[in-house]
Amino acid sequence: MSDAAQHTALPPTARVEEAFRLISEMDRPEIWITLRAEDDVHADAAYVEARLAAGENLPLAGKLVAVKDNIDVAGLPTTAACPEFTRRPETTATAIARLLDEGAVVLGKTNLDQFATGLVGTRSPYGAVRCSWDPEKVSGGSSSGSAVAVALGIADIGIGTDTAGSGRVPAAFNGLVGIKATLGVIPTDGVVPACADYDCVTVFATDLESAVTAARIMSGPTPSDPRSRAWPADIRHAAPAKARIAIPREEDLSSLTPAYRAAFAETVASLADNGFTTSAVDISPLLHAARLLYDGAVVAERYAAVGRFLDTAPAGADPVVAAIVGAARGPAAHEFAADLDTLVHTKGIARTLFEGYDALLLPTTTEHPTIAAVQSDPIGINRRMGTYTNFCNLLDLAAVAVPGIPTAVGEPFGVMFVVPGFADQVAVDLAARMAGVPTPALVDDGVDLAVFGAHLRGQPLHFQLEDIGARYLDTVTTTDAYRLTALATTPPKPGLVRRGSGAGAPIVGEVFRVSAAGLGTFLHSLPAPMALTGVELSDGRTVVGFSCTHDAVDDAIDITEFGGWVAYLEDTQSVGTS
Repeated sequence: MSDAAQHTALPPTARVEEAFRLISEMDRPEIWITLRAEDDVHADAAYVEARLAAGENLPLAGKLVAVKDNIDVAGLPTTAACPEFTRRPETTATAIARLLDEGAVVLGKTNLDQFATGLVGTRSPYGAVRCSWDPEKVSGGSSSGSAVAVALGIADIGIGTDTAGSGRVPAAFNGLVGIKATLGVIPTDGVVPACADYDCVTVFATDLESAVTAARIMSGPTPSDPRSRAWPADIRHAAPAKARIAIPREEDLSSLTPAYRAAFAETVASLADNGFTTSAVDISPLLHAARLLYDGAVVAERYAAVGRFLDTAPAGADPVVAAIVGAARGPAAHEFAADLDTLVHTKGIARTLFEGYDALLLPTTTEHPTIAAVQSDPIGINRRMGTYTNFCNLLDLAAVAVPGIPTAVGEPFGVMFVVPGFADQVAVDLAARMAGVPTPALVDDGVDLAVFGAHLRGQPLHFQLEDIGARYLDTVTTTDAYRLTALATTPPKPGLVRRGSGAGAPIVGEVFRVSAAGLGTFLHSLPAPMALTGVELSDGRTVVGFSCTHDAVDDAIDITEFGGWVAYLEDTQSVGTS
């Protein structure tokens, strides 16, 4: 049994006891800025157990959460890793409150690169957070403490933020899954801003299902965050069966160390085993846009966030962070406008790139430096580490970071599936296929559609469902109120007609989750005599499903006895070959 599965099997109070035992044994004080008292966490876990005993369904029951200390939790200080900045919020950030509502328990507030400015995990007066498996190496940042708490088995879910890669680089270094959703999908109210227009709340977990569950629960707009966004009506619910993956050209990989370059090549080669096809594309415009986050005028957003506070020269200010934010007061308004224009044009380039591909696979970062190396070159190494992460939020892209093939010496190496905004579920599906695990649902909006003929998997019109991003849910049967006929159409398809309870037989079909807009597109192109209507299933549900007009079956062949379209086709084929 995996560590994650063992943690899940423990009752909430026992899980708390285990976590505090690990904290005591591991001696990693730099992970935490505020670690809650064990009695308080235990009391919260006991309350979760009481809720379970009362019959509540709590998908996160007893899951321990490490919260990056730039995100508010009522009753706990928020420092953003600067003691003088400390505030004591009375309200919990919406994203965290949603986790607590579903049974999660906050363990404490974690260390970070001060004001979420950095990818290294060393820029904090509370100490450099060491890598989970090698204390000489950096943990990655800025969401350093949350990632390491999960990697060491102390917490089940780590909550971070990501402006330039802070929810992905620590995942790569510590062998974790990191989910950076589309901007605004997870609300950022209660988050100390870094660049308010480009900040995301992110999730770390040891497995994809746990990470996706937490992200799904946190998702959804709220009036308290004017930048929050809902899933659009045309959301894609699944990746296609035959995925097309873009990868960088060799010249676009020049920033990688030799070890990481070899690991990326091996990871790309492994994709063929999972049914992916890959092609190299020019990502240089994206890499150019990435430099705007720190080297362009967009960095002015960092000064707008905390610049005036740092101008007061607080004693706890990290000198590297203070220098970056202080310099961000310099860009002129026309330079900011010019950079925004550049980003608009680069978004257009990205849209064109993705027209031919389902995702872009990238190395998460360029190298895994030691703490000593970063202390010697705090700016240069950090800048290089963001080569492949910095542009994602600037261009409104989503990413799922997962472990790739390890390096030749067995060290973790991470990759990202990068997708257009709101194609988050596609990235999750592709990551699941690469990892060989079931595909959890991140997006739970949509309409369930039942199909019974030419749109079934493996049938000639199934591509129409893939075109609208339909997600297969289950194989089902109708009640015995339906009859099935073979219509004289091209391609051949059946007609399902309701005749009344007991006047038919259970008919086999498949249910797919489709977007509201996708269903509308489907209906608009539906040829006569086909129709969509409510179809009663044997499990008691009524879903939207394919039917046909009654007059269309008058001269059709009744095939109800076969119990489904595929069985009928197999029978006719066997007769034809006998």
